Amino acid sequence: MNESAQPAPALQNWKLTLAYDGTGFHGWQVQPAELTIQGELQAALRRVTGESPLPQGSGRTDAGVHALGQVASFALAAQIPPGNLQRALNRTLPPSIRILEAKTVPSAFHARHSAVAKTYEYRIFRGAICPPTLARYVYACSWRMDVALLQKSARLFEGEHDFLSFAATDPDLTTRNFEPSPEHDTEVMAPPAPLTTIRTIFLSEWEERRTEAGALLVYRVRGSGFLHHMVRNLVGTMLEVSRDKLPALQIPEILAARSRDAAGPTAPARGLFLVSVEYDEHVDGPNMNA
Repeated sequence: MNESAQPAPALQNWKLTLAYDGTGFHGWQVQPAELTIQGELQAALRRVTGESPLPQGSGRTDAGVHALGQVASFALAAQIPPGNLQRALNRTLPPSIRILEAKTVPSAFHARHSAVAKTYEYRIFRGAICPPTLARYVYACSWRMDVALLQKSARLFEGEHDFLSFAATDPDLTTRNFEPSPEHDTEVMAPPAPLTTIRTIFLSEWEERRTEAGALLVYRVRGSGFLHHMVRNLVGTMLEVSRDKLPALQIPEILAARSRDAAGPTAPARGLFLVSVEYDEHVDGPNMNA
């Protein structure tokens, strides 16, 4: 045995909060021969630290979907101050991806499995001509809409429901449950939970916003979690209601049907933003290197 051998450095668990313009990326998740957010972030970490952890996101965003507050977690052996890591990553990442915050967190933290709530926004431009500078961040709709019907239909999604009718045909049902140890510093595998399409929506509402470019209709939804394409399918269905193509009172029937065919079309990806992800304080502690 070589007594001079040094022990391997302890890994630190990291949390990054990042924003990105999803235009031009094939979504979050790494895919062969495709440009993705996860792939760009992994490559940047390799250039900065010499290590190549695969950052785990709070959820996968599809091609063309944007983020104002996506969260990623990973482990690094490199001992680097959080501010230095943030600046170094922003220097090497493309301008369409920015690290808003970097910090070390307890080892129990996982960007996806530790999340307790997420907020999304879907933005619709209302006007005859959508400015080119705004076009890739909104769904431009020039037809008449009944905003009162939009609001009425949005409220019907609040509460706990089975959202299978609003999931993609390949809903993301993968679940792994983690429980923190009593000291909150180790990750322990809990018994697997059954796969489910039941989610709780805490807030579901539309609002009108005025901008220099024109009027926006913004759908804001906060929930315990979301299925693949769920927000875009909710929006597409509500737009059908606003055009009198579907009665708002039919939404409970659509939920009960548990069939994608019962709901409306999928709204385009470009209008969707992941706004924020929430965590319990015991796994998302203060900056441990501050």
